[in-house]
Amino acid sequence: MSSERPRLRSLLFVPGTRIDWLAKARAAGADAAILDLEDAVPPAGKAAACARVAEAVGRATDDMAVFVRINPLDGWAGAEELRAVAHPRLAGVILPKVNGPADVRLADRLLSWCERELGLPAGHIALVPLLESATALREAYTIARAAPRVAYIGAVTGKGGDVERAIGYRWSPEGTETLALRSRVLLDVRAAGVPCPVAGLWTSVADLDGLRAFAEQNRALGYEGMMAIHPSHVPVINEVFSPGAEELARCRRMIAAVEEAQARGAGAITFEGDMVDEAMAARARAVLRDATPER
Repeated sequence: MSSERPRLRSLLFVPGTRIDWLAKARAAGADAAILDLEDAVPPAGKAAACARVAEAVGRATDDMAVFVRINPLDGWAGAEELRAVAHPRLAGVILPKVNGPADVRLADRLLSWCERELGLPAGHIALVPLLESATALREAYTIARAAPRVAYIGAVTGKGGDVERAIGYRWSPEGTETLALRSRVLLDVRAAGVPCPVAGLWTSVADLDGLRAFAEQNRALGYEGMMAIHPSHVPVINEVFSPGAEELARCRRMIAAVEEAQARGAGAITFEGDMVDEAMAARARAVLRDATPER
């Protein structure tokens, strides 16, 4: 089931107390909204927010995937939230404060029970573990392999957040201090077979140029999308993680050139100054296959 997850370029956090902001996420063109029941909701308001989030999930439509970030599964509260929001229209659950594969296996079992109650196929609801501690980042590979429903996992290295505190780096707009970390986590989740890894976050709301540079760096590493905290970030992220018209046109030209050469019995050929062969053509076909239509 996990390999069939749709590619998501932008996943926008929406406070669980502000369900009405889903309309803003939709208008911004977000591929997914993450309704947040953890950091965005004070303790006294979590029960009421959970009820509103569950209602919003039930009203979700196909134009934007809806995820829910529950509270950690270190007590009954998180498990009750998970059961409350489980629904055929729920795209996935964001699991915070993951310490290791045991946390993922527990969430997987709980989701399996929910799916059985709802008459859903096993693995219908995706699971996105958040790697927010040094231990979790170190165990990215085993966490990613802990359940087939794991998807969209990656390194989220926002300014001043849990990861910066856990690792001790000093955040910079250039991202050089987290480049190796984001690269290693990406390699781990790719090796684990997890589809559609996403990165994040960019917390400077008004600095769209900085956001673009950071998103381009993540795309160059191999990430397929980013989590976001503000609607104004969504169009930039969508643009960066979507192939441009010239890239798509070059892919088509390359495929045609390689296939024409193969018909002549040739292997590698020179194409627009580069040496290319079937491996490059296969990559070009993947780009065309995964290209996301503009919303």
